Amino acid sequence: MDENDNYTDLRDTRLTAGLSDEQVKRLAGITHCRKLNDNEKLFQEGETDDALCVITSGKLAVTRNVGGGQEVTLHILQGGDLAGEMGFVGGRPHSASLRAIGNPTVCTFNRRDFESLIESDPWLVYQVMKNIVQVGHNILHRMNAQFVEMSNYISHQHGRY
Repeated sequence: MDENDNYTDLRDTRLTAGLSDEQVKRLAGITHCRKLNDNEKLFQEGETDDALCVITSGKLAVTRNVGGGQEVTLHILQGGDLAGEMGFVGGRPHSASLRAIGNPTVCTFNRRDFESLIESDPWLVYQVMKNIVQVGHNILHRMNAQFVEMSNYISHQHGRY
């Protein structure tokens, strides 16, 4: 894929909300996009890297190892979603694995290349970081709602589940 394909892939994602076409083109210049094979792992729970992934088409399963070689699917990411934001921002290990469902396309860039944009386009860097925080906020909101739902279910079952 060339830079123009990367631009097209990135244009309508949560990462690029509020960015000009020129800023998206700058991001595309530091991005590597590729199509994954069905069931291919994008990253493994516990691994550490500094890559931010943008799912531009298709789906990825977010899974956790529950022991005995068994995995449970926590969530399905779709086109426009981000993955790896905690490792990208703070160097944290991945809290889950990502596995391709079908043949999704994923665009990835690393922290060092992104930081190279700070001096030349600080507004771009600010807006992207703001978008990453918004994604984190949305995840937290979804998890809080699921926790309340689970707590209500357990309360109504008097602890029997």
